[in-house]
Amino acid sequence: MENRVLAAAGLVCLGCLIIGFTDNYVRVIAAEAGIWQFHLIRSLMALPIMALVARMMGQGLWPRRVRPVLLRSLFAASSMFIYFGCLALMPIGEVVAGLYTAPIFVLLISALVYGERIGPWRIFGVILGFAGILIILRVDQVALSPLSLMPVLAGFLYAIGNIGTRRWCAGEGALTLNAGFFLFMGIGGAIGAMVLGILPVAAPDGPEGFVLRGWVMPSATFFFWTFVQAVGSLVGVALVIRGYQIAEASYVAVFENALLVFAVFWALVLWGEVPSLSALIGMAAIAGAGTLIALRRDRPGAAISDQAARAGANRL
Repeated sequence: MENRVLAAAGLVCLGCLIIGFTDNYVRVIAAEAGIWQFHLIRSLMALPIMALVARMMGQGLWPRRVRPVLLRSLFAASSMFIYFGCLALMPIGEVVAGLYTAPIFVLLISALVYGERIGPWRIFGVILGFAGILIILRVDQVALSPLSLMPVLAGFLYAIGNIGTRRWCAGEGALTLNAGFFLFMGIGGAIGAMVLGILPVAAPDGPEGFVLRGWVMPSATFFFWTFVQAVGSLVGVALVIRGYQIAEASYVAVFENALLVFAVFWALVLWGEVPSLSALIGMAAIAGAGTLIALRRDRPGAAISDQAARAGANRL
């Protein structure tokens, strides 16, 4: 099969450019609505689109094995609830960097739980990645807060979802896994909104109340940016999936680190948000660790399913 690395790089970078843009507008959504309402309505928008695409492609969305897909969807959805919650409260570059610690955790879990062998270069990648985490968290200057650790927790859950995609759901299609993910996000959003409707809490105004805010009367702005988020995620992920289809996964995974760059770029352009030097160094270390881990896989071909699934089924 032809290995079209340059074309794949262009597709992946374009996908990351779109995702970086839409994720920056979560703070606009968070200013008036809650995370639970957002995910419920976003899923209600995305699922019909996916059903239509599946019908046009002659594919079904029902999984071959329901329980593994549900379990994988649980971890993926939990990761994304934390990720989007953090987007409302923290600089997007730091949040994305936390999520992109996933390859490090995938490697550690694969070695410790499944007994996979890792070489010295990938061990160095793990060390480099954790150094990047410590630099971003500035552990030498400030005491760690639970909020500062949340993006890393999202990365850990994201990693379990990646492993589950390969080991539990190897025979499932990307559309099926995406549908399961959105279904769980919608169910989680509905449960959260109902709980806060029955047991309301006082939520701060603005983005700070994103996680605690119950159901509110949504405005046209909320519907517009939620729809943009849903469509942008689907289009961005479709481009990344196509990149993985036309080139070797271990090389394509390197270009996925472009999301870190584009997230910071859009934050600068849209909001004037300038990352600190320590944050930039930490992001570079995490991106370098992910690149090293991807390129130094002992069996590059074995990475295709979980890397493609990471792009196509988790990052939504």
